[in-house]
Amino acid sequence: MSDTGWILLAVAFAVVTGVNDGGSLLSTGLKVPSVRPLAALAIVVACMALVPWLTTTVAEGFAHRMVAFRGADAKPAVAVAVISAVLLVVVLTWRGLPTSLTLALVGGLAGSGVGFHLAVSWPVVTKVLIVGACAPVVGCLLGYVLSRMMRMARTGASGAVQRMHRAAYGLQAVAYASNDGQKVVAIWVVLGLGTLASRPPTWLLVATSLLFGVGVVLGLPRVARGLSNGVLLVRPAHAVSAEFSSAIAVLGSAAVGVPVSMTQAIGGALIGTGLSHGRRRIRWKEVYRIGLAWVITLPSSALLAVAAAATLRRL
Repeated sequence: MSDTGWILLAVAFAVVTGVNDGGSLLSTGLKVPSVRPLAALAIVVACMALVPWLTTTVAEGFAHRMVAFRGADAKPAVAVAVISAVLLVVVLTWRGLPTSLTLALVGGLAGSGVGFHLAVSWPVVTKVLIVGACAPVVGCLLGYVLSRMMRMARTGASGAVQRMHRAAYGLQAVAYASNDGQKVVAIWVVLGLGTLASRPPTWLLVATSLLFGVGVVLGLPRVARGLSNGVLLVRPAHAVSAEFSSAIAVLGSAAVGVPVSMTQAIGGALIGTGLSHGRRRIRWKEVYRIGLAWVITLPSSALLAVAAAATLRRL
């Protein structure tokens, strides 16, 4: 593939990430009128550009720690991983099973590494899986506790909820940019379009954040309806609790350098928030469907990447 082809692949992945992740990131907060949609979009795009100046630990994990992308097969292996992950997410979403692009990419990277006979660090992959499985559970527990605390403190007043929401949404945007949002930067780096040495170049951060923003705009209507009204009928106080909870869970995983899905953390936080009001508030059929998608995403993405890589090697 020519240099133009690698650039187009990186651009497409940045936009697809915005389509898949951005709606989930913004959708819960849109239930609270304290942050307008355009302002919410600007905040998350700004965080995507600024936070990697402070930390690229998770991006380094995507780019270097899970699989040793070196040699002539490095770029083809990344291309196979990205395409496999995106195709799987598209198919599952089309089937009504919205899932995590981060989880699909982890599976795609590992499977592509195996298919191209690259060195895969299975301890790192295992650590990612364990922490990733814990993220929605931690989000659920925090959502339950924070929602109960808000009810006991009687923070139901509109003004109080709106003030809390501004802080919660800002923290959530920072958490996303410090964790699974960095997969966009990592893919650009592995494809030779930038470097993580010392600090990523400014042009790289600006380009990836703007392309991500384009994807958010394209994907917000569909994804927002699916998550916010799927698991739980979200009220403003629920949104605040879920945002704080998911942000804390994702920031915790970023602190240890492990990528986790903000989508999974938000889903878990919404379940915990709903449980604090009674289990009947949860739409368990939707929880089952989303959980099923999460379970099958990584192995399916890995197998698809292995098969694609093996086919390319034969050709």
